[in-house]
Amino acid sequence: MSLAQAVSTSDLNLSSRAIAYFSMEIALSPQLPTYSGGLGMLAGDTLRSAADTSAPVVAISLVYRRGYFRQQLSEVGQQSETDVPWTPDQLPAAGPTVTLHLQDREIHLRAWRFDVIGTTGHIVPVFLLDSDLDANDAWDRKLTDHLYGGDSYYRLCQEAVLGLGGIALLRALGVKPEVYHMNEGHASLLTIGLLEERLNGRSLSEVTDADRDAIRQQCVFTTHTPVPAGHDQFGLDQMNQVLGTDRAAAIEAAGGLHNGLLNMTYLALCLSRYVNGVAMQHGKVSQYMFPEYKVHSITNGVHAATWLSPSFQELLDAEIPEWRIDNRYFRSVYGIDPARISAAHVKNKQRLFAWIARRTGHYFNPAVLTLGFARRVATYKRAGLLLHDPERLCALAEKIGGLQIIYAGKAHPADNAAKALIRDVYSAAAKLNSDSLKIYYVENYDWELGAMLTQGVDVWVNTPRRPYEASGTSGMKAALNGVPSLSILDGWWIEGCAENSTGWAIENGETEELEANSLYNKLEKSIAPLWSNPNAWARIQQHCIGMNGTFFNTQRMLSQYITNAYFPTGPSHFTVEAHADSDEGYSLTENAFVPAIK
Repeated sequence: MSLAQAVSTSDLNLSSRAIAYFSMEIALSPQLPTYSGGLGMLAGDTLRSAADTSAPVVAISLVYRRGYFRQQLSEVGQQSETDVPWTPDQLPAAGPTVTLHLQDREIHLRAWRFDVIGTTGHIVPVFLLDSDLDANDAWDRKLTDHLYGGDSYYRLCQEAVLGLGGIALLRALGVKPEVYHMNEGHASLLTIGLLEERLNGRSLSEVTDADRDAIRQQCVFTTHTPVPAGHDQFGLDQMNQVLGTDRAAAIEAAGGLHNGLLNMTYLALCLSRYVNGVAMQHGKVSQYMFPEYKVHSITNGVHAATWLSPSFQELLDAEIPEWRIDNRYFRSVYGIDPARISAAHVKNKQRLFAWIARRTGHYFNPAVLTLGFARRVATYKRAGLLLHDPERLCALAEKIGGLQIIYAGKAHPADNAAKALIRDVYSAAAKLNSDSLKIYYVENYDWELGAMLTQGVDVWVNTPRRPYEASGTSGMKAALNGVPSLSILDGWWIEGCAENSTGWAIENGETEELEANSLYNKLEKSIAPLWSNPNAWARIQQHCIGMNGTFFNTQRMLSQYITNAYFPTGPSHFTVEAHADSDEGYSLTENAFVPAIK
């Protein structure tokens, strides 16, 4: 499939784009390695819903010519990584070359454009910055090669490209949005770019409180991690070295330093008028972490049309076709015979198992209860909790007539503790696999595998250590496909768990042993009995879609951003006249931007 689009940049009428969305990673297509995990998937789903609802959005990210990485696992589960190279020449080039001044040198940047196209044909253009130009020196040409690669110097240079270079590109394209949305702190240097623009050539030493407040009124910031180590920090020497003394002084004056370090989260916090966490609980945790700032909550969602399986799309298109333009129609799933929902899931499960068999040579039994555990590998996500008591797990599997567990997930190349977790799962599988219990780890967790797993397993398992799960979206994708969750009450699951209806909560315990016991008890006494009753299980599948699918989607999420964060003063704050020869007229409604009537 060609990724290039026929529409020219000039034909998009970019001057009408009121919202600029900046993200270090964006999952745009299974063909493009421009994302690593949940943050990028959320960004991509947000933009897909923006396109569906005709929102006036433009997005900025980096091109990543060498991708994140492809994961290979040895026979004992040792992870190794290889690049995922691709050539952006298949995308249309966008706009003129812009120049970023770092240290005592100039870095020249061009951009490639990927069009996210909505259900009505509306385009949200995503501009991917690229430093691989002949005019740059050899090191700078590789600045946009690797997502989350290199050392801290490389990372700070990348974040300067995203924030400062992104602002320069928007201006070169004639785009002056009303709102700049920073999806995580990686993009927070855009605030310095806006200050530089406001001063129009004057020194940053002349910045006043009024200047900072003017920038603050344009910026929205979403924080995604309750783990302090997850917030990018850089030494002051490195800040001065990369950004220069004027920018460094401006960052310090704004409040962007914390504990003697440049903290990208604090820079975003101090120069944003609206800050939010990505679930109600995460908003509370973030408020505790940053008590001097007001932190709101907008719970994440997923893009329904991207993550619904073909069998469910076929069913819903026949029964409630309006779901594609309004996800609230998922509530109407209660008008569908639960047996038809169950039959759609059976197709998903068979499709998953056939796909795994082709890819790995390992076979699973569609008649056996199957659990899925797949996500970025990190110690706090506790992939081993499900295997905490091997003897009890084996006995449980035999008692309920069999159990299958499918694992997947990548560890960051520098995270040796996470890599050890993968080896632990491999070791457990080698010891425990039997006629009644089958455990298998599928390598190279990516878009395709993530979709297959969330659509095809019977129960989605999530075992983070509280309160470190900011939101989580894989369980939302599972719910859309009628798959209930068995999860720790953290992140989105606090809002999504209706016990014995949409899934089950693993009770909070003071020790891992207590939480593992709760997990096993729920499997044995709640899940297995319901699984053995097809009619009761079909009703649970129906509740997952009707209750959770209706809410945990990016249509609802984006509408909350628009009304609560972007334009809180209401429709009169933003009006663009419709033009007869353009699709770029908008009106602000209660739920989303929609094309204005022409």
